[in-house]
Amino acid sequence: MVDITNKIITHRTAVAQAIVKVSLQTTIDAIKNRTVPKGDVIEASRIAGLFAAKKTADMIPDCHPLPIEFAEVRHTIEGLQINIEVEIRTIYKTGVEVEAMHAASVVALTIYDMLKPIDKEIEISSIKLLKKKGGKSQYSDILNRTIKAAVVVCSDSISAGKKQDFAGKAIIAKLEKYTVSIDEYSIIADEMELIQTKTKSLCADKYDLIIFTGGTGLSPRDVTPEALLPLFDRNIPGIAEAARSYGMQHMPYAMLSRSVAGLIGNTLVLALPGSTRGAQESMDALFPYLLHIFKVMEQVRHD
Repeated sequence: MVDITNKIITHRTAVAQAIVKVSLQTTIDAIKNRTVPKGDVIEASRIAGLFAAKKTADMIPDCHPLPIEFAEVRHTIEGLQINIEVEIRTIYKTGVEVEAMHAASVVALTIYDMLKPIDKEIEISSIKLLKKKGGKSQYSDILNRTIKAAVVVCSDSISAGKKQDFAGKAIIAKLEKYTVSIDEYSIIADEMELIQTKTKSLCADKYDLIIFTGGTGLSPRDVTPEALLPLFDRNIPGIAEAARSYGMQHMPYAMLSRSVAGLIGNTLVLALPGSTRGAQESMDALFPYLLHIFKVMEQVRHD
């Protein structure tokens, strides 16, 4: 199975279709009049579809078990054709396209099974996905320009050459997947004055995004939030809250992070944890969704 542990939870919807074609008008009449010997075709197939949606992971090996929070089976009859639509919704880490198609298939097969004693020329066709919403693809903005970014590592030991940087490089690896150009990568000591001077310099150079990693813990030398907060024109607490909430799903110590985020002019500044895992999980929580802020700022400028 595909690893989805690092995906975020979003509202997801899928609608799938199946079509059943019969050969006799008397078959359609029997469905409408509920005189099919095996019972009410519409209601029986609807129930079968609901069961199928919830049992998809039991039948398809690579499908993840997930909560089905809404399922609806819709039938329409046009001539000798029964059109089936199944809509599935969930709030989870992966989509429900297969669940919707599996359910639509079972609805169609149930109809076939119930009608075969009275119609020998039944055909199932057009099992397909009609639409889906949710997940990374829905929340990935296409920007009209490349975002200019800087990654700054705040660490006494790394700046002194006693340790290697892994967190900053993990952040860079994540950014390189998107429309982001990393124009600066630097390492500085955990000094408030150094952090503020670096921030002001990068803002003056018109960087769109500055990401600090390190100095967000609870030791006396962890001063990155204290250095950045006075510089913010606008604090954006939801960004850090999202990173901590995501981190808490993976390990409880994420609650101790003092990550902050805010705007200095049109520059977005983030302070993320200095541990490699903390930095990676924060980036998984925030990107590419965070890039929407630049789309908003583009629209504001045009307005």
